[in-house]
Amino acid sequence: MDVLVTPTPKLQGEIQALSSKNYTTRYLLVAALADGTSTIYYPAHSEDSDAMRRCIRALGAIVEEDDEKIVITGFGRNPKPAEQLDVGNAGAVLRFLMAIAALCPDITFINRYPDSLGKRPHDDLIESLSSMGVKIEHREGKLPIRIQGGKPKGGRIQVSGNISSQFLSALLFLTPLLEEDSEIEVLHDLKSKVVVGQTLEVLEQAGIVIHADDDYMRFRVPGNQSYAAKTYSVQGDYPGSAAILAAAAVTQSDVIVHRLEERSKQGERAVVDVLKMMETPLTHENGIVHVKGNGKLKAVEFDGDHATDAVLAMVAAAVFAEGTSRFYNVENLRYKECDRITDYLNELRKAGANVEERQAEIIVHGRPEGVEGGVEINAHYDHRVIMALTIVGLRSKEPIRIRDAHHVAKSYPIYFDHLKALGANVEWIEA
Repeated sequence: MDVLVTPTPKLQGEIQALSSKNYTTRYLLVAALADGTSTIYYPAHSEDSDAMRRCIRALGAIVEEDDEKIVITGFGRNPKPAEQLDVGNAGAVLRFLMAIAALCPDITFINRYPDSLGKRPHDDLIESLSSMGVKIEHREGKLPIRIQGGKPKGGRIQVSGNISSQFLSALLFLTPLLEEDSEIEVLHDLKSKVVVGQTLEVLEQAGIVIHADDDYMRFRVPGNQSYAAKTYSVQGDYPGSAAILAAAAVTQSDVIVHRLEERSKQGERAVVDVLKMMETPLTHENGIVHVKGNGKLKAVEFDGDHATDAVLAMVAAAVFAEGTSRFYNVENLRYKECDRITDYLNELRKAGANVEERQAEIIVHGRPEGVEGGVEINAHYDHRVIMALTIVGLRSKEPIRIRDAHHVAKSYPIYFDHLKALGANVEWIEA
């Protein structure tokens, strides 16, 4: 399905932020790794979290749910053998479960999205797991991937962090269950450290002890630990809300978003600070962000590594800012569902934006008068690109048609419902 975004001068209303995808997938995993029954309140419902539910069921977890919670009876350190796992298009779910699959004799992860996840590299995690005695068959580091494990060894483990922090997180979920103590050394630079912080937060809540250096480049993990069965409550999602807040910033608006904790460890909470730096009128108190946008924005410079999943939305806002904005330290955007630098900027140019790319930077020459629009653009099967391109469509002079916009369901299935509730002129049309 495609979406037609027609210019919308004003947004107004209140919504509840979606629950966090990142926390939901992590809570689902630690609940599955526990002996006993855990309860997760306010879980996110998205293709990513659905993929984790599907896969932990296949590995032997009992998963029951109603409108407000999921109850999971875990398989502990003994996942049930499963011939195949289908993670859909969810990279984090794949990488976390590649590590857990090392506890199983033989599992193949299938390739259902050859044009998206099927193109993403996983060599760094494959090398780490191979060094632990796990046999892995793959195609140049890409899906399909067959893992023949059973008894991975702890000890000294190295993992590269310069492509994705998800490889490190995967090892942090696995190593507490091994017989030996482990020491994990991160090679090169570590991208998205704030997301590693979320992993460590969830592991601590699950009763796991990990000793981390302050710079997250070395971890000491005692072996023979057990995950505790616990009750968890999922906080509101900043990455998805970033698109809503940016949409409010580029229009005349009076928009309130609930369930966004001020002290959240989600790095994407920086979107609130960035919009303030851009001189968007807003307040953030008691978990409520209130934007009274006037459509007038100032350029900004921002280190995007602190808020990877909000960068595209902030770039979309910068398209309409006065002056030149620069988002730097964002090379890891190239290794997502698509190349979120080259692919995204190509589509922005079609809509009339003035943007440049470097290997690790996005430069936006703002056009406060707006952009032309009137084009059909390709979202490259990427939920973050879809959301960000929609923001641009709201301030275009002519409507924008976004192809395959249904892929927004990967993280935010009701994104367009929320925008419509705020008054945005968006409509589904047959592809």
